[in-house]
Amino acid sequence: MNLATVQSGPQVQADELNGAIAREPRNAALWVRRATLRLAAGDPRAALSDVAAALEIDDADGRTYYVQARALRTLGRLPEALAAARQAAKYGFTGPELPLLVGETHLAARNYPAALDNLDRTLRLDPDQPAALFYKGLAYAATADTSTAVQYLQDALARDPWQPEILHQLAFLLNAWRVPADAARYAALGMKLDTTSGLLRYDYGRQLELRGRPDSALWYYCRALALDTTVYRADYRLGLAAASARRPNEVIGHLKRALRRNPRLPQARVLLAEALETQNRLPEALAQFRRLVAENPGNGHWTFKVWKTNERVQAALPDSLRTSPRYYYRRPAGSTRPAPIAPLPLLRPSAQ
Repeated sequence: MNLATVQSGPQVQADELNGAIAREPRNAALWVRRATLRLAAGDPRAALSDVAAALEIDDADGRTYYVQARALRTLGRLPEALAAARQAAKYGFTGPELPLLVGETHLAARNYPAALDNLDRTLRLDPDQPAALFYKGLAYAATADTSTAVQYLQDALARDPWQPEILHQLAFLLNAWRVPADAARYAALGMKLDTTSGLLRYDYGRQLELRGRPDSALWYYCRALALDTTVYRADYRLGLAAASARRPNEVIGHLKRALRRNPRLPQARVLLAEALETQNRLPEALAQFRRLVAENPGNGHWTFKVWKTNERVQAALPDSLRTSPRYYYRRPAGSTRPAPIAPLPLLRPSAQ
């Protein structure tokens, strides 16, 4: 047998259920099984279609609602996922994976107390669940409790030592906590496990920058973007370096991409606006200055920059495209020479 031609995987297994479902279309378990496989194959919409068919046959099976909640969470429909999870619990689904799913969904919705409550419930049912420890670490990191976050992430790593995402989060937090030596160790291990991770390349570059090796750090930031263009922090760091080196074209390219993903990066919009102004791209600079006014209401400097840049933009437009009128000023008339003074009449002494 030629093993290269053997097909396997969840999608193939799902397709193999087609015949069984055709023979037994009223078997809800078959629909749920195929939905689970389609979800594992990365097709949550098809999974939801199978779940809907299963619920038409049996709407009191907790596992069906659990699969529905997973599919909805995958699609980012968080309130609907939580509602389906409640239905799963109502109809008797009691496995630890249910509070784990609910906790992670609350975490995605930034409801950290609810997330921690459900993750604690998961750990009571399964104390060695690495995913619950991992998500608890993320929840504490989001609430700025870095030391607790690192502890939970290290506990998760002890139970699942070959998980690159845990290593990335540890390296990222330790860099933020200014412990680059430890961050380097986790990032280096993560890069060995996942050679295509842009995030881990960024983590390794960041620890190099913190340890005073900026040139090496820039190489890793470029490599991170080559692997994953969504690593906006690498764009941000490259933009800051380009601003220090007075390379405005590079500043514009990197910071525009970074700000599309995170509009609150420190000083990024200021540097972008100034680089656009330096390159005489005044309409784009004006848009950035206006954003700075909106983000810093009452700031006189940015208000002045908006007025000044708008004047320059308007001056470059033809009259038909102006949004504000052009004012013409009459030149004052030249000074006229005063008329000569008439001679005074000669005064003669009178006889009197």
